[in-house]
This record gives sequence, C-alpha cells and structure tokens, in this order.
Amino acid sequence: MSGTTPDPGAPADALLARLDELRARAGALVDQRSADDPTAGDPLRGLYLSEDAVRHLLHRPPHQGPPNEQTPTEQPPTEQTPTAARDDRLTRLARRLRLTELDATVLLIALAPDLDRGFEPLYGYLNDDVSRRRATVGLALDLCGLPAHLAGARARFHPAAPLTALGLLTVEEPERPFLSRALRVPDRLLAHLLGDDTPDPALAGQVSDLLPGTEAAAGGDFVQRLAARLATDPPTVVYLHERREGDGLAAVRAALGAAGLAALHFTGPEDHVPGLLREARLGGRAVVLSSLPERPAELLRTLTAVPDLPVVLVAPRPYDPQWCENDPLVLEAPRQHAGAARAWASGLSQDGGPEEELGFDLAATVAPYRLGGDRIARAARAARGLAGFDGAPLTAAHLRLAARQQGASGLERHARRISPDVDWGDLVLPDKPLTQLRELALRARHRDRVLGDWRLSAGGGRGRGVLGLFAGESGTGKTLSAEVVAAELGLDLYVVQLSSVVDKYVGETEKNLERIFTEADRTDAVLLFDEADAVFGKRSEVKDAHDRYANMESAYLLQRLESFDGIALLTTNLRANIDEAFTRRLDLVVDFPFPDMEQRSALWRHSLSHVPGGVEAGRDIAGLSREFELAGGTIRSAVVTAAYLAAGRGETVTTADLLEGARREYRKAGRLVPGEGTW
Repeated sequence: MSGTTPDPGAPADALLARLDELRARAGALVDQRSADDPTAGDPLRGLYLSEDAVRHLLHRPPHQGPPNEQTPTEQPPTEQTPTAARDDRLTRLARRLRLTELDATVLLIALAPDLDRGFEPLYGYLNDDVSRRRATVGLALDLCGLPAHLAGARARFHPAAPLTALGLLTVEEPERPFLSRALRVPDRLLAHLLGDDTPDPALAGQVSDLLPGTEAAAGGDFVQRLAARLATDPPTVVYLHERREGDGLAAVRAALGAAGLAALHFTGPEDHVPGLLREARLGGRAVVLSSLPERPAELLRTLTAVPDLPVVLVAPRPYDPQWCENDPLVLEAPRQHAGAARAWASGLSQDGGPEEELGFDLAATVAPYRLGGDRIARAARAARGLAGFDGAPLTAAHLRLAARQQGASGLERHARRISPDVDWGDLVLPDKPLTQLRELALRARHRDRVLGDWRLSAGGGRGRGVLGLFAGESGTGKTLSAEVVAAELGLDLYVVQLSSVVDKYVGETEKNLERIFTEADRTDAVLLFDEADAVFGKRSEVKDAHDRYANMESAYLLQRLESFDGIALLTTNLRANIDEAFTRRLDLVVDFPFPDMEQRSALWRHSLSHVPGGVEAGRDIAGLSREFELAGGTIRSAVVTAAYLAAGRGETVTTADLLEGARREYRKAGRLVPGEGTW
C-alpha cells in the first residue's frame, strides 16, 4: 500500500487553530471553577483533599452549567454535521463519516494533549488530579457544555456510539467510574489529521491498494449494477461468491473503475480488521477482503454493524445465513473469459505506455488461462522478467511459463506434475486420432466462447470442462498425447496417482477425488487419470455392501464430472471396462490403433533421430518393422536398450544393438522371438 510524504503545512496549521479555540473554551471553564471553588488558589490542589475542598464538594450542584455563553468560542457544539465553512481534515473527516460537530469537538478534546503539551497540566487541573493529564469523559462533557447526568450526552462514549464504533476514539480504564475514564485517539488518526498519509505499520504486508480496473470484465451489466450499488449512500456490504479464484476480484476491480472508487485489498488476520477499517475511513476508500476466517460470523457482524464504507467480501464459500443476522448483499461473481487478451495486453505494455507489437498471437497464447484479479498483471511482469533474463524479446514461451507460475496449485498432493517438453512432431499417429487431438486442444481454447458467449451449455449447473478418453493398447501413445495437448495449451500436466486416491475406508476415496477436482477447477492445468478404468469402471449389480459402495463412488464421479470446469483426460487399455454413463459425458473419445508396419518404421526413425549413429544403424528399419510388431512405447524402450549397449562399448549404435533391443522387448512380453539366432 502506497503512502505519501507528510505535509507539515496547512493541515497542521488548521488543527492548531482549532486548538486555540479549545484553549479558550478550557479557559472559560477554568474561570468558572475558580469563581466557585474555594481551593482554586491552593498550590497543592489535586494532590490532596482539604476540608474546604470536601465542603465544596458536599454543597456543589449535581452538575456544572455550561461556560459563559456570551463568548462565541464558548458556544456548545451542536448535533449538526460540520458545515463547509471549515475545510480542515477534521471537518472533512467528520462530514465523510457523518459525524456531528459535537463528535468533532470531542475528538479535538481527546487529541489535544498529544498535539500540545500545554494541555497536559491544564487537563490535570480541570480533572482535579495532576496525574490525570488526558481528557476524561467528565471533562469532555464539561468542555462541551453538556450536563453529565443526561443520557444522550453520556451515550456519546458508549461502545456503539459513532466515535468508538468507528475506531476513532478509545475510552480507557473501564474499572474507573464512568466520568473519570480517560479518552485517547489512535496515533494513526492524529497523523492523518496532521497531513501524514503513511499507512498504518501494523497493516504492513496485509493491505495493498486495489486500483480500479480498466480491462473489460465478463458480465458487463453485472459490473455496472455492482458499481452503482458500491456508490450508493449509505454504503453497502457485499458478499461476492466466486466459483473460481480471481473471478470475484476481476469483477470488483471493474466495478470500482466504473464507480470511480479506490479500495484497500486486505488479506490479513481477522484481528487486524478494525485497523483496516480505520485506514479506509481516513482515506475515504472502499474495502475488499479476500481472505475469510474459517468461521466468519464475527467478521461479518463487525462489517455490517456500522455500514459507513463500501465493503466487498470475495470468497469461494457460499454465504451461510447463520453467520450474521444483518445479511449483506449476496451475489454470484460472473465467470471471467478465458485469456482476457485485453487485460494481458494492458499488463504487458511497459510503464503504462501504448501496447507494443508482439511477435506472436497474444489472444491464442493466453486463451487457455483463466487468471483473474491482479494475477494477470503479475504474470505479465514475470514474463517480461523472464525475457530480460534470457536477453531476448518477449515470446509466447515466456508468457506461458509466467502464467503457469501464477497458477501453481495444491494438486501435487494427489498428482505428479509434468512440465511438457514435447510437441506435435513427437507424435506418430494416423490422421484420424491426430485430428481429434487437435480438436481437443481447440475445445479447451474456445470453450468460454462456445459454452458461455454462445450459450450452448446444457444448463443444470454443468461446468465448462473439457473431458477426453484415450483408448488403446499399452504403448500406443496415449500418455504422450496427453502431454502434447498440455504443451499445445501451455499448461502443466498432472498425472493422478491412484495410490493416493483410492482408500479402503468408505467415503474417503470420494473425498480425495473431490479435493483433486476442486483444486483442478481453480488451476490452469491438464488432469490425467492414467489407467482410468480403475476409478471410472462399470457399475455392477448390488450383491453385497462392497458393490453398493463401489457404485456410490461411480455415482459421485458422474455427478462431479457434470460441474467440472477444468481439463481432464482419461486413458485406458480396455475401453469396454469404462461405464457407458461416463462415455456420454466425454467430449471426445480418441482410439489409438496399434501401429501398422509403415507407422512402426516412422516410430523407429523418430526414436533414432537423436541417437549417435542411429541413422546408419537404422538402414534396415523396414526389416525390424516387418519382423517385430511393437508399439511406439516398446520401440522407444528397444532403442534405449540399444543405446545403453553402445554406450557400454564406447561406440555408436549398430543394427545388432537394435536387433537385441527388439528381442529383449519380445522376451519381456513373453512372446516368441522371430528368427531367434538366424536373423
């Protein structure tokens, strides 16, 4: 949160001028007491009680009357809001917070000893105790000309009164009688009144300026209505439920921009909220909270008790009416368009200057990412930093890496992360599955436009996820294809580890799967369920409790896939084992055929392209492809074996090495090696 250099000029002069008026009012009170109190001239007054002082106390009227009303500076303050006749910070603060002139005077009385040391002995004299050098409730009432027995006057110092409820005044020493309790103003308030706008040090690292957004956000009509509500008088407390992290902040930023408001973004603990609200009140800013405690009931009661500020709570949890009797305005954050190319372009423009010409298609590059709030700006800065580190112009690779860093998640607990290092050139497949894979990437890139803008979603709370099934024999390229799709989208691939998902206890498997899907919903990543038939298998007839609970697991998965917003791929060697209900919910089913002789030759050549001597050794690839019916993964394993044999001799790979590698793969599979010992 930014601060400004303290201005020692006009604000301090205006406050000192008000202290002169207060000093005149205190002088009138001193004169009044001197005329009535026989101990007024005693040099030890306030240190002990003399017999004359006791008799004076016994015969004193039950309340002090106001000072002499003939002096203009001694007129009692009113219940009216301060007029524009003054233009100092105290007056402006009082008008902004709807404080009365009386409230402003009480604040001035309380802060006087912190600004002018001359008020300390003066207050000690008026308190009849030289050790009591701060204003007390009774002294404040006397200086304001209010009888201490009036309930309305005393109510000015109750916890629910404006000054105390707004955090501008503290009534200390609750064990003392009410009228002798000391009054104190926060140091931050005094600094503000003197012209110092440096943020409260207690909020360091917890509060930042949430500047109004200039980028276009989804839900334009929603943003305009939210902006109008934030600008209403009295202000509104809004609870904005977001289904995906960043959607809420993006909408709030756009609404603040439309309303012309600045805001403080708070991510600290609940006990610092009073200081946050005070800081926002001093600066006349809205408050946005995106870090709610586990039990937000007390926080909501605090925020809705004194609705003097526009407050927005952004949370992934739906609002619970049990949290608060005075309900805030509960809204659903609109989905943000994937990519938000305009926001990315704005973030990439250096020093806020005009957008520069990029050497790549920005919209296509950022389409798979659903970052919101400030994460786009942070990713853009990180991309420029990466480009500077490489000493090269900004590229799509820099942007994708920066976006993936912003989308880091907690999926590692149940999944293994793979940073893709392959491309379409690493796939050797027939045209049909290759076309389907490209379509899968196309669906992931344009799902928001088709399902959202064009309203082709089926409804019923269905998500905008992309689901695909890769079916084929082992080694036909299913996992590699998933990695290529992730690379095409610029996303990380997370391979779900079934050992950390399946649990022997009833219901625990579903809980683990829910954690995975929830985290994947908020993460820009591709989720891969390898050997998916272990989890997405067919339901069976219920014969015992085991069948019942197994079917409950499948039913949960069917429901969860309906609302999934991410990208999930399933692989299986046995497509027939996948429940038909899952198949209906899939966007694409890609069959990976076993490679024919021509494809096997292409796979051998591709695997040998980076092996020293591989081209020479692979002259008889046609013979290897004809004699050994191997899938792509197995061919790669054979080449790896040949490479190790050559490395052990310190030579290049030979045809004999490749032959031995192929034979070993046949033996591992328990198959009869063709031409054993004769080829």
